[in-house]
Amino acid sequence: MATNAIYILDLKGKVIISRNYRGDLPNNIPQRFYSLLLEGEEEATRPVILDDNLTYMYVKHNNLYMMAVTENNTDVAMIFYFLYKLISVFIDYFKELEEESIRDNFTIVYELLDEMMDFGYPQITESQVLQEYITQESHQLTKQQVHVPAGVTGAVNWRPEGIKHRKNELFLDVIESINLLVASNGNILRSEIHGSMKVRCNLSGMPDLRLGLNDKVQFESSGKTAGKGKTVEMEDMTFHQCVRLNRFETDRTISFVPPDGEFELMSYRLNTNVKPIIWVESFVESHKGSRVEYMVKAKSNFKERSTANNVIIVIPVPADADTPRFKVSIGNVVYAPEKDAILWTIKQFQGGKEYYMRAHFGLQSISESDPVGARPISVNFEIPYFTVSGIQVRYLKIIEKSGYPAIPWVRYITKSGDYQIKTNPQNTVAK
Repeated sequence: MATNAIYILDLKGKVIISRNYRGDLPNNIPQRFYSLLLEGEEEATRPVILDDNLTYMYVKHNNLYMMAVTENNTDVAMIFYFLYKLISVFIDYFKELEEESIRDNFTIVYELLDEMMDFGYPQITESQVLQEYITQESHQLTKQQVHVPAGVTGAVNWRPEGIKHRKNELFLDVIESINLLVASNGNILRSEIHGSMKVRCNLSGMPDLRLGLNDKVQFESSGKTAGKGKTVEMEDMTFHQCVRLNRFETDRTISFVPPDGEFELMSYRLNTNVKPIIWVESFVESHKGSRVEYMVKAKSNFKERSTANNVIIVIPVPADADTPRFKVSIGNVVYAPEKDAILWTIKQFQGGKEYYMRAHFGLQSISESDPVGARPISVNFEIPYFTVSGIQVRYLKIIEKSGYPAIPWVRYITKSGDYQIKTNPQNTVAK
C-alpha cells in the first residue's frame, strides 16, 4: 500500500527534486518514466503506467510532472489524492506552483515531503498544521523555537489547537442545485438534485459539533416518525475527513471537529422527480423570409413567500435574426447575438406569479427547414431560504470544554444547475 518514491520533474523529464522513501528503486526511474510517457503520446493519455512490476502515477500541473512510483499492489486513488494534496500545499506556501518556485524553495520542499509522507505512508496533509512549524524562514529557526503542534500527533490533524475568535459563530449553508430537462408537454425527462453543505467556522478552541438532519434512513432505523415533517433519502453521500464515519454508520449522526475557516462538510445527490419550479413556454410566429415573433410566458411554481433572485431566461433565436424589439411585463430584455439568444432578466421573481415577454426580430433569410425552436430554453436562478428536496437541519449542537456561548447560523439556498425546457414545434406558426 506504500509509495516508494515521489519525483517532481520538468516537462523534459529531468528531475527537479525527489524523495526515495524506501531506497529500493534504481536511479533510472525518471528516465524510464519519461520514455514510457513519450511512447504513449499517440494513445489516449493515461495517468497510470505499468512497466516491469512498477506502477507510475502522475499529475501534470503547469510545467511540472508530480510523479509517484510503487512496486506493490497499492491504492491508486489514495496516491492520487496525496499528489493533489501535495500540489495544494505547495500552492498555499508558494502562491504559484511551477518549476521556478520549486527551485527557489528546495529546503522547504524537502521538509514538506518528509513531513507529509513517512516511509511511503501519507501523514500530515493539512496546510494549516504544516504552516505552524514549517515556515518560509524555517532554516533560521533555533532549537528553542521549534515546536510540534498537537494536531500533528493527535487524531485531529486538520485543526491546530489554540485558535481564538472574538465572536464564536458557525455558518452552515445548505445549497441544492437542480439539474432538470423537461419536455415541451411538461413531462420530466431528467431530474436530479445535487446538494452540498458548506461551513464557515469561527469557533475558538477544539469544539465538537453534532448535526442532525431529517434523514429517512435515520428515522426508519430508530423506529421513530417525523411527525408532520418530511424526510429525505440521500444518495452518494461524501464527507469531509473531519466527520466520524463510524458514528454516522451507527446512528446517522454527523459528528465532527471542524477545521477553522471555510470547508465543504458533505455533498449528496437525490434522484427524484422535481416539478419545474420556474416554467417557461414559448410561442413562435414565423413570417417566411421577413420576420419572427416570440411570445414567452414564465411562471413560478413555488409558494408566494419565496422569491427567486437574478432569474435569467435564455430563449434561442435564429442565427440571422436582427433589428430586435421587445415588450416585457417585468424585468429587462436584451439580444445576445454571440449566443443567438434573448436574455430575459428578472431581478426578483416572486412565487405564484406569471409574467410575459414579447419579442420581434427581422430575418435576413429563412427556409422551411430552419430549426426555429429546436434548441431548449435554459433558466438560471437562485432562491434563498428554500430547498426543493425538503431537507432540514433538525439540530446543530456546539460543544466546547470551556463552555463559551456559540451561535450557529443555518441558511438554505436552491439554485439552477443544468436547467432546460424543450420548446414545442407545434407552438411555431408559419405565415
